[in-house]
Amino acid sequence: MTTPEITLATPANRDAVVGTLVAAFVKDPILRHLFPDDATYPRHAATFFGHLFDKRVHQSSIWTIGEGASVAVWEPPAAVHTPTDAGLAPDYPADVLARVRGYDEAVHAALPAYPFWYLGVLGTHPDSAGRGWGRAVMRAGLDRAAADGLPAILETSNPGNVELYRRAGWEEMGYLAEPVPTWVMQQPPR
Repeated sequence: MTTPEITLATPANRDAVVGTLVAAFVKDPILRHLFPDDATYPRHAATFFGHLFDKRVHQSSIWTIGEGASVAVWEPPAAVHTPTDAGLAPDYPADVLARVRGYDEAVHAALPAYPFWYLGVLGTHPDSAGRGWGRAVMRAGLDRAAADGLPAILETSNPGNVELYRRAGWEEMGYLAEPVPTWVMQQPPR
């Protein structure tokens, strides 16, 4: 089976990208901390990922493969130095807003002050898992960071992902114990 072409997302890809990310993160520790209720998870997660998509789609920093079946949402260097209320929506209940803000602030406090590309979200729809598409769309963003001569940063709360990222060349650079155990990782510029 051949790998589909990697493309930059356009507004037309929004529904597919959001659907993929909602499905991919249904058991993710961070997303379940933010949206713990099974009944509201799909709606809140779709709002969260939709907001991130809308903020990044016009910055040519969302790569997709398989018509949105795998997605890497990157933040360009200028967008990552202060908390951004990423994923916030005015219709979230107060407790959800507090959790999203708290997590956003904790992560941004752990990020370095120097410029870098930030892999904010990497997800593959469960129906397309195991094909290497996640690594392929991640690589597109790493190539962009390398072209800029900048390192790449990510965070993950999934302990199983830490070793996967290490095998892809990422190095652990920090750890957050609260609000959810989270590893901050870096890939130096190539």
